[in-house]
Amino acid sequence: MTSAGRFAPSPSGELHVGNLRTAILAWLFARSTGRRFLLRVEDLDRARAGAEAVQLRDLAAVGITWDGEVVRQTSRGSVYAEAINRLQAAGLTYECFCTRREIQEAPSAPHAPQGAYPGTCRNLDRAELDYKRSTRPAAIRLRADVHEYTVQDVMHGTFTGVVDDFVLRRNDGVTAYNLAVVVDDAAQGIDQVVRGDDLLPSAPRQAYLASLLNIPVPEYVHVPLVVNRDGVRLAKRDGAVTLADLGQAGVTAREVRNLLLESLGLPAGTLDQALHALDPTQLPREPWVWPGMERPPAG
Repeated sequence: MTSAGRFAPSPSGELHVGNLRTAILAWLFARSTGRRFLLRVEDLDRARAGAEAVQLRDLAAVGITWDGEVVRQTSRGSVYAEAINRLQAAGLTYECFCTRREIQEAPSAPHAPQGAYPGTCRNLDRAELDYKRSTRPAAIRLRADVHEYTVQDVMHGTFTGVVDDFVLRRNDGVTAYNLAVVVDDAAQGIDQVVRGDDLLPSAPRQAYLASLLNIPVPEYVHVPLVVNRDGVRLAKRDGAVTLADLGQAGVTAREVRNLLLESLGLPAGTLDQALHALDPTQLPREPWVWPGMERPPAG
């Protein structure tokens, strides 16, 4: 299987310009290194009817092309179950009955940040386990034997982050993101992961899980986010930030793409033209403040 990069949105609504900027970067990184570029719809949770079609339309509108069919996580439950079964057989999982509130209110271990799982259910005896099973369904957690893990990132260099006993399958039976993404990337031959740097803290967990499953760790490229004028991650509440809303203001998808490319220090034009000018060492390392496009730009 040839190597690949990818963009993997959740179909929870329309993509905004921050999402599109990251998608463009993922496409540029993949194409510049001779990789295939794949699209995966991460629809295990938060899927909204019709959102996937709108997202694919908007990606195409800014010039993004992809190889092969779009993969959807909801069709891959048996693959995730097999991975969890492998971990269970190796003694690397346990059942957890804690609620989110109980986890938030529990004292954290000295090495872990607030909200990291404190291991409440890690060593339940048989009687405790039987009782808790009678009260509520269990989530499946990883039994981690490290507290932190180190990854290499193209933009950030060496990064060490916390690894706790994170969830592999929720108590409603839905596979958790950290497991699904690792299994999917390996199955699709994805060895380059370009995504927003808000996801950098999840990379050590995912890389550690990959090592347990004997899966190669991909090349990570965590890119800066687009933020509003207050320095907060851009969201749809920040006004006209989707192609549809910008279109109503008279701004075309081509003009949006040009602005996004210029924000990266790349020439306006097609993505193929930008591809020839890409130098990863010259890409911005800081968040980009969305200037808004209340009026159509010239040209």
